[in-house]
Formats: sequence, structure tokens, C-alpha cells
Amino acid sequence: MTKYNTVAEAYGFWKNSSVAVMEARAKAIEKDIAEDPNADVAGYAIEAEALEQAIAEKRGAQPATSANAPAEVANTAKGEKDGEGAASKVYRSAFFKHLQGNKLTQAEQAAFDNVNAEARANAFNKLSDTAAVIPTHTLNEIIVKARDMGGIMSISRGFHMPANISIPVATPGAAASWHVEGAAVETEKVSPVPVTFGAYEIMRILSISAAVRTMSIGAFESYLADELTASVMACLGNAMVDGTGSGQGTGIVSGITWTDGTNKVTVAANKSLAYADIVNAIALLHRGYSQNARFVMNNTTLYTDVYGLVDENKRPIFVADPVEKGKGRILGFPVVIDDYMEDHDILFGDFRYNGWNMPEGIALDVSRDSSFTKGLIDYRALAIADCKPIVADAFVYVTKATA
Repeated sequence: MTKYNTVAEAYGFWKNSSVAVMEARAKAIEKDIAEDPNADVAGYAIEAEALEQAIAEKRGAQPATSANAPAEVANTAKGEKDGEGAASKVYRSAFFKHLQGNKLTQAEQAAFDNVNAEARANAFNKLSDTAAVIPTHTLNEIIVKARDMGGIMSISRGFHMPANISIPVATPGAAASWHVEGAAVETEKVSPVPVTFGAYEIMRILSISAAVRTMSIGAFESYLADELTASVMACLGNAMVDGTGSGQGTGIVSGITWTDGTNKVTVAANKSLAYADIVNAIALLHRGYSQNARFVMNNTTLYTDVYGLVDENKRPIFVADPVEKGKGRILGFPVVIDDYMEDHDILFGDFRYNGWNMPEGIALDVSRDSSFTKGLIDYRALAIADCKPIVADAFVYVTKATA
């Protein structure tokens, strides 16, 4: 591969080539950056910018500028056409090159500036003037990974709505009835339950070796997605269990008023969980929520309190899944493991009526100053999010008394 020291040098080499040849080279560069962890990203950035200028000149267009890069030129330089804004592949490439400290092409710089100028005019303006919005593809990957981790988040309803907006959520309606021919049928008024998610900030600092600059974009994206899943999304997952609702999301345990005999079963401090307690919890669940109900508990509770329970015929009430470890059913209802649940605590209900909201995704800032002497780069992850139970009647709480 020919190495170019300046854009002018690369431009001089490619300016007499055909558009097809230059587009093919642009595709090859993108492929190598995405797949080869040892790719010379800085050198490729110089060549890609030169190719962009040469292609624009061949087509009679002005080279793209950071102020108004035409979408066609941006996509041509990449050899492809894709989505808009944070969903575009041009922005995705620009985002990760920005975090790595590598040079952006003019088209990438334009895409980067446009997306983040809009974001800073909205929700993230009070968080940072330089935060970059994470690409849509990466955010989707983070959410998928978070759901794959299991827990309450994996079975709750996710929203991506503006904060402080009331959202109507339908509850189970009355069943249809037999109709006598010719008789009038009364109209049923459906009353959705409104839910309003607040705007709370989640922040995490990630310190990564400066060697990240030499990683391929694909490898860096995968690494960053893992780190953000294990930090930002885990923070939200924890709040979904017992968040206080003050400066953070509201958890099911702390966000619902629990009353013994109504929506709560309390096991005496000197006793162990019994088969009757599980049956009572199922019986307390309001009508309309049992069809999709699940038991949620941590691993310790499952294997210490539940695993050995038997019914009146001495049959185990927990039936393990023969394929997936840690999964199974209690009296026919699926079991979900959530490590943020307290020992001896069990939630039972329809978790479609518990929700979380992340209206603007995740924004990242990068700093190369704070860890200068250690050769590290600091990344600050910022997210606006909230969570809360939507319908209290959809849940029952089983807990053990402390005294």
C-alpha cells in the first residue's frame, strides 16, 4: 500500500483516475479499517479525504466542506448510501474516529457536526458542549446486549419518548360477552394509564489505553458497546429494581405501596418460604395480568428458597429448563433471574407494565488530558433516562421479614 503524507500528495496520485476506480479504492479503505485491527487509520484518513475531493472534482461538484457537505458526496466517498443523522454509516465512522483521535474526512466532519449540533440544542445541552451522540447502530447493539443480560430490563417495556411527556398505556380490558340477536350492546370506555418519565442523568467515566487509536472501528465499537452495557445500562437495570425516584429512576420494590394480603406476602423472619406463600402470591395478582406473568428473583433466592419446595403431592414446584442454565418455571410461570434483587425477595407479575425510557441515547465526551501521565484516554458516558412501574396492580411482592 502506498503511504501518503499529505492530502495533496494523495490527491495528485488519484486525480487522473476514473470515478469507478476511486470509488473501488474508497470501499477497500473502509473495509480494511473495519476489519483489520492493525490498519493504518491515520494514513487511510488522508487518502480517503483526497479520494473524496478527486471524485467531487470529476463529477463537477465542489469538494464537501464541514459547513455543508452534500449527502451524495459524503456517501460517494464511502462508496455507499445509507441512513440519515446518527443512523448513517458516515456518522458512525466519524464518531469512532473522533473518539480515537484520528482525522476525519470532510464529509465525516460535516456529518459529525450536524448530528451533534442538533443534539446539543436539545437534551444534552446542559450536560456538555462537546458530547457526541452515539450512533444508532451502536445504541441498538447496547440495548440488545442489555436485554440479553436478563433481569427485569429484558422483560420490561422500553420507550424512546421525550422526557416529561405523558404517554398513555392500555391496560387489560373486559372480556367480550355473548350477544343476544337484536339486543343493544353497551359501549365500554377504555381508560389508558398515563405514564410520565422524568429526565435523570447517568454518568460513567471509562479510562482506556491510548492504544485504542490503532484498533479497527469494528473492534472499538464492540469493545465500547460491552463497556457501556456493563455500566450505563447496568445502572438503569439496578434502578428498575429499587431506584428511589429521587434523582434517579423509580424501582418496582420502592415505587409501589405494598400491603400484606393485598399485593404482598411476608414470610416470618424465623420461617422459610413455603409452597403456600407462592400460591398466595399467585392468587393475589389482579385479573388480566396472569397470562404474561413471571417470577423475578436473584440466583441465591432461587436455589436457597425456591429450588427445594414441593407441592402437596411432593412434586417440585420449580422445573428447570433442560437447555438454558438458571431458567425454568414455577408452577408454570417463567422465572427470570435479576442479580439486583435482594436475597429472599421475589416479584411476581406482568412486567410489560414496568417501563424504562432513554429518549436521547448515550453521548460520549473524550479527554486526553486528565490521564496524560498514564497514557490513558478518558471517555465520559452521559445518558438521560428514567424508569418506573406503570400499573401497580400488575405486581405482587414476596419478601421475608427482618425481625
